[in-house]
Amino acid sequence: MNSEDAAGAEGRGDAGAADAAGGEGSWSGKPNEPEDNGSPDAGAPGAEPSAASVPDEVAGAEAEDPVWDVVVVGAGPAGASAAYAAAVAGRRVLLLEKAELPRYKTCGGGIIGPSRDALPPGFDLPLRDRVHAVTFSLNGRLTRTRRSRQMLFGLVNRSELDESLVEYAVKAGARVRTGVTVTRVEQHGAAVPDRRTVAVVLSGDERPVLARAVVGADGSASRIGAHVGVKMDQVDLGLEAEIPVPESVAEDWAGRVLVDWGPLPGSYGWVFPKGDTLTVGVISARGEGAATKRYLEDFVGRLGLAGFEPSVSSGHLTRCRTEDSPLSRGRVMVCGDAAGLLEPWTREGISFALRSGRLAGEWAVRVAEAHDAVDARQQALNYAFAVKAGLGVEMGVGRRMFNVFSRRPGMLHAALTGFRPAWNVFAEFTRGATSLPEVVRTSAMARRALDALDRPQS
Repeated sequence: MNSEDAAGAEGRGDAGAADAAGGEGSWSGKPNEPEDNGSPDAGAPGAEPSAASVPDEVAGAEAEDPVWDVVVVGAGPAGASAAYAAAVAGRRVLLLEKAELPRYKTCGGGIIGPSRDALPPGFDLPLRDRVHAVTFSLNGRLTRTRRSRQMLFGLVNRSELDESLVEYAVKAGARVRTGVTVTRVEQHGAAVPDRRTVAVVLSGDERPVLARAVVGADGSASRIGAHVGVKMDQVDLGLEAEIPVPESVAEDWAGRVLVDWGPLPGSYGWVFPKGDTLTVGVISARGEGAATKRYLEDFVGRLGLAGFEPSVSSGHLTRCRTEDSPLSRGRVMVCGDAAGLLEPWTREGISFALRSGRLAGEWAVRVAEAHDAVDARQQALNYAFAVKAGLGVEMGVGRRMFNVFSRRPGMLHAALTGFRPAWNVFAEFTRGATSLPEVVRTSAMARRALDALDRPQS
């Protein structure tokens, strides 16, 4: 698969991405009335579905108040977190998703400490494995395994994680509508009744969904992001295969992941065990589609996994925002992959999706309450400030780490496998005990090393 292929495939999934909402859909949930048995693949009113698909009480609520407080587009980790945050604050929330849930997403599924810390209270992670060891290799050479008594991070299937997060949003009071495609949002024009309202236009529906605030969490090819004017910088191509393996092979990988620093600048590969399936993938810069595909094939071959047939082979593009990229426009905000929020070095996106989604949901409540454009803009700017002060700082250090890694992968490999303090930092980072900015801020040695290695080369 080349990069052009991946551009078409990315709609099937994105590392840490929330998918675009999407046509005629199913419904679940009542506004702010949790249902013990609410199904995450059902949804709620917003546009006008067929009479047979809309419960009477839903149609009644729609007729009474046709404007939602918050509409969230995309039911991945970012969108589900935003919907939960707004619903738990007591607002009328509609979550739109183009697919039927559960659905497959291309994603390694690593849950590091910051992801766990950003989950709703009491949320039970659907872990497939707990990682206590990491094997590092440098394009298949100089292999060494590091171990930890404490769990480093957990592994999940995105389909299960996303479904569970949506269930939590429904229990908090959000309604969900699946199988609908959002074509655009409008903040002016005939479809918009007043300056406090946003129209969310759905494919095939005559009437738009109306909202006081909209959160776009519809993935890296986001339509909402396009409306906001999100600008992307670093774009990478990820290829991944889900490989079912016999029990004897699965046992060899249980509790251990492999990270291989690859042959292309900024590339690496991974093996994540999830019971009887290994998630095997590679990532590198967009534009190197053929070389990235060869890397994956070589990687799978030297692992001795070429004889096993993948159950899924997929590709996607990850995109990092520019530092000056907007995060809102009027009453519309973006989060997660739709905003280009992910870690530039590792391209880890789930923790960024969960954290930015929660912030977007909380600030969307304030935007919905704003009575004029000035107040709405101020609340949206406060959201942008909160993102930049936290996730933006992490991305800044991540960009510097990516620059160093792209030029000197061998040095990074030597540090992690041969220098215990470097391994300790890696372990603390994955557990959530520290962050890259915190390491640079508190360690003079780390700061000097990063400054020296990230110097522009003449």
